[in-house]
Amino acid sequence: MKNFCLLLVLNLVFLNACMSQDINYAVNLIPPELLKNADAVKRMEETKIMISDIGKATVYHKYAITILNEVGDYNAEFEEAYDKFINVKNVQGKLFDADGNKIRSMKKDELIDVSAVGEENLIDDDRIKQHFFLNKVYPYTVEYESEIELKGIFYLPEWHPVENEKFSVQSSQLIVQCPSTYQLRYKIFDYNKQPVMTDQGDEKLYQWSVEGIPALIKQPYQPEWYELSPTVFLAPTDFEMQDHKGNMATWKGFGNFVYSLNQGRDELPANIKQIVHTLTDGLTDDHEKVKVLYQYLQKNTRYVSIQLGIGGWQTFDANYVATKGYGDCKALSNYMYSLLKEAHIRSFYTLIKAGEYNTDFLDDFPSTQFNHIIICAPLKTDTMWLECTSSTLPAGYLSAFTCNRNALLIDENGGTLVRTPEYKMNDNLQIRKITATIDSTGFLQATSNTKYTGLQQDDLDELINDLSKDKVLEYLKQHIDLPSYDVTKFDYKEDKDILPEVDEMLEITSNNYASVSGKRFFVIPDILNRHQTKLKDFEERTCDIILRAEYKDVDSIEIAVPTGYTAESVPDDVKLTSKFGNYFSSVKVLAGKIIYYRILECNSGRFSVSNAKGLASFYENIYKADRAKVVLVKNE
Repeated sequence: MKNFCLLLVLNLVFLNACMSQDINYAVNLIPPELLKNADAVKRMEETKIMISDIGKATVYHKYAITILNEVGDYNAEFEEAYDKFINVKNVQGKLFDADGNKIRSMKKDELIDVSAVGEENLIDDDRIKQHFFLNKVYPYTVEYESEIELKGIFYLPEWHPVENEKFSVQSSQLIVQCPSTYQLRYKIFDYNKQPVMTDQGDEKLYQWSVEGIPALIKQPYQPEWYELSPTVFLAPTDFEMQDHKGNMATWKGFGNFVYSLNQGRDELPANIKQIVHTLTDGLTDDHEKVKVLYQYLQKNTRYVSIQLGIGGWQTFDANYVATKGYGDCKALSNYMYSLLKEAHIRSFYTLIKAGEYNTDFLDDFPSTQFNHIIICAPLKTDTMWLECTSSTLPAGYLSAFTCNRNALLIDENGGTLVRTPEYKMNDNLQIRKITATIDSTGFLQATSNTKYTGLQQDDLDELINDLSKDKVLEYLKQHIDLPSYDVTKFDYKEDKDILPEVDEMLEITSNNYASVSGKRFFVIPDILNRHQTKLKDFEERTCDIILRAEYKDVDSIEIAVPTGYTAESVPDDVKLTSKFGNYFSSVKVLAGKIIYYRILECNSGRFSVSNAKGLASFYENIYKADRAKVVLVKNE
């Protein structure tokens, strides 16, 4: 161990010497191919992670980025997050002009220390060191060096040389130095070789490096960024965090650590136990028991994020929530677990990566990929999933926030990887019926009744539960796709079943909805549901297509038109069939009315880049069909 410590010191000296070397940042030295499509160029980057043991590491990071224009300014900001497990020991910054001449260095008092807490009601020890040179003469270059200490290695930094779109890389390297007995795990994307490994007796080195990566441009429906540019994910095997040790070589081992961290924190106070029995002892259906206890949780607790030290992973006990009436996702889920346990219903404290359609997950790489906790309650005939931080979701429904992704069930046997429910096309419906009239000036009056189910009601559920009625009206008056309109009346009703529904009623007026030209009258029969997406650059597409959710829309519209007109031109029926979905629309003019019917079915899935033209064509044809006009002519 003495030899390793000596080598560590020598490496620190060598690294600091390397990082202190002057580099010419003149913009004219950037290869022309790295300027194409770029707002910023990473001139150099050196990251070295020096692992002492399972509980301590030091991370050195030096990089320089040339900002080519105002759009690229955000790449010049320095940020380093820290908490009780991350100590920022040193930060230095320099600013250079276009010729590579140093303009000035960062002063110590210019490094801002701010809370990383958002605007929610939070208790959190996460903080951020920030700095920005505020330079507006382009191009310019910023160089930053930082040193941080990891006190407990529950995670290791990732290596993403290409940080954003329109961001090219001249050179970047990652070096991991660790004891020879340390079991480092890594997973590589878009890097076609193994790391350079060096055995130095008591220690070993891993090195990855890239040069000359042109700027990428984001593409609609693209895969995760790490699939498109060189990326290395790192993870420990044995680890230690605040005197708690574990092993994450397997998901089972990861789960064992979480279980031990939270064991014994499910004891309810006597009065809450009595409430549980009062609520459930008379019920024979476990589904009803779960539903009643979940509703009790929603009515008697509120969500407050609490991330203090090990508390980022260790829950407050059930008695704390019962007494305080609040908790974070860990505490509320543990409390729900405790309520169900008292009612003799088995459930699982469940780790998950939450976020709307944030479903990417490295299932073959056990590591710290989770940011949220929910509850899974397997019953005899099905499984109920419970989002314990929500006061409005019905029992058993997860929403786009946590559906259709991997989750880790935790029990006394460790962790088990499972999938949360996927809501299919016929779960995610929007069924609309509109009755409207248009007068001779083109003025439209319409009543729209729409039923939204599953994922299609998620946004509306948040809208009507989080905003006042006045704010909802304000939103409706800004977000309906009509050129000139007013919402004169609206109403919402919710059915909070395991697959929730929202019924919406709108009364809308729109000036000049129909165009009048001489004796002709032009009407688009699709009033409220015109497809917006057009894919223009499909020929340049380089990556697969990811369609993340499937859904179905059905529109039935009846429009009364002024008397004295007959149909001169009526759009033909449109029927489209593709691997991406199906579309049908039909227009008829009968007895002074335009009768319109439309159905759109959109599939989910991953499609190869060779399908880009087909998807662009599918969307283009829908776009045109949704805007097809009926032409009426005034009778002579």
